Amino acid sequence: MNKLGQLALGILLLLGVAAAGYWFGTRAVSATKATASADNPARKVLYYRNPMGLPDTSPVPKKDAMGMDYVPVYAGDETDAALSGFSSDKIQKLGVKSEAAALRGLNRILRVTGRIEIDERRIYTIAPKFEGWVERLYVNTTGQSVAKGQALFDVYSPDLISAQREHALAVQGLAALKDADDEVRQSMQRLAEAGATRLRNWNIADMSAASGDARPRVTFHAPVSGTVLEKKAVQGMRFMPGEMLYQIADLSSVWVVAEIPEQDIAQVQAGSRARISVDAWPARTFDGRVDFIYPALNSATRTVQVRMQIDNPKGLLKPAMFANAQIEVGKGGKVLTVPASAVIDSGTRQVVLVRLAEGRFEPRSVTLGDRSEDYVEVLGGIAQGEQVVTSANFLIDAESNLKAALGGLGHAHGGATQDQPPATEQAQPAAVGHRAQGTLEAINADGSISIAHEAIKSLGWPGMTMDFPLANPSLAQGIKPGTAIRFELVERKPGEYVVTKLQAQPGTSHGGH
Repeated sequence: MNKLGQLALGILLLLGVAAAGYWFGTRAVSATKATASADNPARKVLYYRNPMGLPDTSPVPKKDAMGMDYVPVYAGDETDAALSGFSSDKIQKLGVKSEAAALRGLNRILRVTGRIEIDERRIYTIAPKFEGWVERLYVNTTGQSVAKGQALFDVYSPDLISAQREHALAVQGLAALKDADDEVRQSMQRLAEAGATRLRNWNIADMSAASGDARPRVTFHAPVSGTVLEKKAVQGMRFMPGEMLYQIADLSSVWVVAEIPEQDIAQVQAGSRARISVDAWPARTFDGRVDFIYPALNSATRTVQVRMQIDNPKGLLKPAMFANAQIEVGKGGKVLTVPASAVIDSGTRQVVLVRLAEGRFEPRSVTLGDRSEDYVEVLGGIAQGEQVVTSANFLIDAESNLKAALGGLGHAHGGATQDQPPATEQAQPAAVGHRAQGTLEAINADGSISIAHEAIKSLGWPGMTMDFPLANPSLAQGIKPGTAIRFELVERKPGEYVVTKLQAQPGTSHGGH
């Protein structure tokens, strides 16, 4: 065999060896992948995210408008929804603190102002039911304290004398007719009872004169221990039936009537405990309870009156004093709560930062309920035991940072946030270039090119093969498929990226550019 034939045979053998090696290599890679898949148990797919990093997710596999497959996100790999990049040293320097969401009794203190008022049920009026004259006063000043049964004044009344004598004559006649027939005795008995009833109606039944000697004067006594609020009786004056001469109030227990704002009235219940303080006794507090909630709302002040019952045994609380009331309100049982400082209010939603791991935090939208001074009830969004950041000002020190943090919620919870409109409604983005490396796979008939690119960190894309339109068809001139390239992308409109620069990497074979 001549040298030319030997050379041709050698080339054929080399090509055969190369082909066999390629075939065995691909088989080995496939076997390795199969083995790796067999070794790793199937992981749970949480959702599928947009390959372009847009805030759009899907519970099932799908493609975007460019024909790219949505990227699966597995349990434990949802790092795209978290804020990361904070080292332990930086967290310590910034003073980041966290606390677990826990079940607590959410007792809130409602602070309101009110006034001391007399208990209406403890006010007594002395008003004789007959005509007469005041002959003598025993209690002669307003504000004087009196004891139950203490004499107040003496009165003289001709009507009283007449009633006493009529009753006495009826009693004497009944005794004289003891031997008369039953009909006469019954008539006299009715007359005697009518006289006694008349005296009882005047509240002087004990002054009936069975002996026939009428008492021309009667003494009125205090019906209760208390304070004389009003005294109209003057010695020698004439009074008419029903005219008020004294008004006495028992101040051993008083009311505090407070104005509760409309938005807080639902939290106040009858029986709620209250603590009262007044300026006259700044070092003391008085215990009480909510006794009554008035049924009407004041349309001018948008408040509802609430009445509290307060013991006042020493008379320190004076009617008309201003009072400060602290009413315990809130739910009786335990509810899931987080510190109030952990809640970030963006105006349209409330967010907490959940501490996933060291240096990783996830913004989580929450639904809030009742509040206390230090804690707030969480109705949904987090679970018991999750750590929430209580000093997160360093993460959200400007409005732009807040919007960026909230934007991550779309990846974790399936959709655009309220603070970020859908991609179709966003304004045209700025032309910012994203640089990457890859291999030119093909130049398509429609003028686009197919590139197998590496991961593009600035876009958050993993390595994949994609078709891209060219900003200028001449960019691919002289570059053959299979050439390692460097290229630059610009987002022409949401979700559509165009190659604006294409260059073969040094050391690769191409036709020139």
